[in-house]
Amino acid sequence: MTATAIARGVWRIADTCNVYLIVDPGAPEGARDAVAVDFGSGLALDHLAELGIRRISDVLMTHHHRDQGQGLPLAAQHGARIHVPPVERELFDRVEEMWESRPLDNDYLLRQDRFSLLASVPVDAAVPEYRDVDLSGVRLRVVPTPGHTIGSVSYLLQRDGETIGFSGDLIFAPGKVWSLAATQWSYTQNEGPAMTVLSSHMLAREGVTRLAPSHGEVMDDAASALLQLAATMQEYVDSRRSYPWDLLARLDDPYLALTPHLLLNRTSMSCSYVVLSETGEALIIDYGYDMTTGLPPGQERASRRPWLASLPALRQQYGVTRITVALPTHYHDDHIAGMPLLRDVEGTELWIPENVAPTMADPWLEDLPCQWYDPIIADRILPLDEPFTWNEYTFTAHAQPGHTLYAVAYSLQIDGMTVVFTGDQQEGLGGRDGRRDIMNYQYRNLFRIGDYAQSAALYRRIGPGLMASGHWEPRWVDDEYLDYLATAAQQVDGLHRRLLPLDEIGIGPDGQAARLLPYRSTAEVGEEVGFTVRVRNPLPERAAARIALVLPLGWRSSQPELALDLGPSEEASVQLTVTPAAVGRRQRLAIDVTIGDLRLGQHAEALVDVSGPRP
Repeated sequence: MTATAIARGVWRIADTCNVYLIVDPGAPEGARDAVAVDFGSGLALDHLAELGIRRISDVLMTHHHRDQGQGLPLAAQHGARIHVPPVERELFDRVEEMWESRPLDNDYLLRQDRFSLLASVPVDAAVPEYRDVDLSGVRLRVVPTPGHTIGSVSYLLQRDGETIGFSGDLIFAPGKVWSLAATQWSYTQNEGPAMTVLSSHMLAREGVTRLAPSHGEVMDDAASALLQLAATMQEYVDSRRSYPWDLLARLDDPYLALTPHLLLNRTSMSCSYVVLSETGEALIIDYGYDMTTGLPPGQERASRRPWLASLPALRQQYGVTRITVALPTHYHDDHIAGMPLLRDVEGTELWIPENVAPTMADPWLEDLPCQWYDPIIADRILPLDEPFTWNEYTFTAHAQPGHTLYAVAYSLQIDGMTVVFTGDQQEGLGGRDGRRDIMNYQYRNLFRIGDYAQSAALYRRIGPGLMASGHWEPRWVDDEYLDYLATAAQQVDGLHRRLLPLDEIGIGPDGQAARLLPYRSTAEVGEEVGFTVRVRNPLPERAAARIALVLPLGWRSSQPELALDLGPSEEASVQLTVTPAAVGRRQRLAIDVTIGDLRLGQHAEALVDVSGPRP
């Protein structure tokens, strides 16, 4: 089988998918290094000599499916560097974890992660979305195009007055896709088809003139092909919904103006707010999953897609020149997932309150839900209850425990009104149909009795005209609503006091009298790992706390047993080290806790990934 030239210095190799070899046409024959888009089974290696190519220096993957990359072990042997979409990296270099943990029984996960590689391959880098890669004299722009898979990307090549889009499996032919099954990510929803509509419009707006798909023929009228697909797939989406879904309107008009200088992004998974400055700059409060079409099942990175899909409309409609700052209300992924991308692409600084910053910087420290996969380090740490300025505005970050212990409410004067951004503190039903707002607490978020009373008192002091929440409609505030929040807080506390034996054993709603930190860590065999034991006396009298460390066979500890004398409700912390003895993933250690006559048993655990010693 021969290679087919599709442009100057660009060839298509028909394999398990179309593999495209791109060279710098100015390089001399015999000294040309090629960049491959996808790799198939590796047949491209057989055609290098006939094309005057010395080697494949780099392979750029559009997505993780086996037909795209089953030959990647050959690419690694050849010496090629492998570059993959950032959302799907673990399905290339840590794919065994997916195979070991993927649900098989009573399975409602329809995403085709089972079409991943059978074994891991070495990955040189994740490609930088919204930016260029320059490899062996070939410059390509990386554009997110979810649809066929959550993490799919396309690569754009400018050459001879054309913009060629290597679009993976987003599109097969004008108005057609290679696979509808691949777009079905969850059991009854339409996330993938809806994402295909959005990606088709967005790729067309990149000025692509030709499309080079992973399956199918090269398309010379790229915009027409993509818009035809968007229209047909929109029909498909609407056929599976009880009412039409105007996806193009979401793309063109994602923001709702609450006041002249305060916008709500109505397309994001959690509410994201934009403060507009007279300078043309913008500040964003919370930025998780932008332009989402739903949250597919699964918690691994390949099920989560942060991107910047709403930002073009922010520039076009509101004249925003730069997004300079982003503020999180709390650390949950649906509020922060897109912030690293904002920083990398837009140069946005992340200003993080002092009670939220440690958890974002070290998501493995505590056993908390909804954390992002990677550390996110603050560019500026904000003290609580101290006003700070951004351009013409003054904000204050206030401690707001309740939904989670590590959360803030921001107060702001804007357009003659006091606004408080409350994150997920209350589920704001807005009083519709006679329903009440309810307090949105989860125990693993370290909820405490008194938290909602504290936040109700905070709102009363601030006196907001508008409360902007994390998932629900903004609420115009009056004294009656503030009274309701105070009453609801008393009811929450009263119920917990009636249901829990707090007078005898004051462990509290979160059920934790002792903790072992960090909850997750990594180490090598024989390497000491540091831990902190935190213990609180839940008894109404002074008591002796006895703590025994429970270790895997062969492990050692600097302090196998601890003894502490604690007053009522007193908390103490002790540092110790453990030394792992064997390789293993998520190996468990625990602390067995007795306080006075109260035996709690192996009350808290921690997990350690242990690898072999470095050669």
